[in-house]
Amino acid sequence: MPASPAPQSPGVADLGFARLDLDRAARTGDPEVVYGAGKTGDQIVTSVLALHQAHPDRAILATRLSENALLSCGARLPGAEIDPVGRLAVLGPAPPLRGLVAVVAAGTSDLPVVHECAATVRVFAAEPDVIVDVGVAGLHRLLGQAGRIAAADAVVAVAGMEAALPSVLGGLVGVPLIAVPTSVGYGWNLDGLSAWLACVNSCAPGVLTVNVDNGFGAGVAAARIARAAAGARPRPAAQANGEAR
Repeated sequence: MPASPAPQSPGVADLGFARLDLDRAARTGDPEVVYGAGKTGDQIVTSVLALHQAHPDRAILATRLSENALLSCGARLPGAEIDPVGRLAVLGPAPPLRGLVAVVAAGTSDLPVVHECAATVRVFAAEPDVIVDVGVAGLHRLLGQAGRIAAADAVVAVAGMEAALPSVLGGLVGVPLIAVPTSVGYGWNLDGLSAWLACVNSCAPGVLTVNVDNGFGAGVAAARIARAAAGARPRPAAQANGEAR
């Protein structure tokens, strides 16, 4: 007797190579995201299209895409936003944005993680304000943006090397701050382990740390914080030295 086909679970799209969670938006407010590492371009495109069909009113995000996967998404996902720096693709309209997240980068070398974080923040319904190349090696650059950063509902600090930026920001702003250590640095930086240890051992109170290069995880958390905090606290007035958004 031939085996009966496996029953389909409600809220699940069984693609054979993946079982997509179609009800995640109902449970958490945000639809599932496609993690692209180790997947073929066809698998990624098929997954994105299935999620887009289930949630046509929301943006669908695919992260950590290889060069070939980026090409596949660009060719087969009409209207998708393709970001080769952040190694991501977004298909569908951004949701209404609520709350502001400052994504602050120590250096230009951190941009892949910054792009991933900022895109995630937007897909998860908050507004990203990206501020780049304000590492502590030129502290005046960071201080010149202090009012702009403090105006956000949440802050993500992205830094490699010795990852001093999150600790310094922790002493300047009073909003939730998420540190993203990156695997950027000279010499024996242990693929970002030294930066991660600096972040988790920060002496500044209130610094929370995600894993190395995890711009996605930081973006999800920051967006949820910002959405909840939007309108709940007065924002400091931006100073007149170029800090206004």
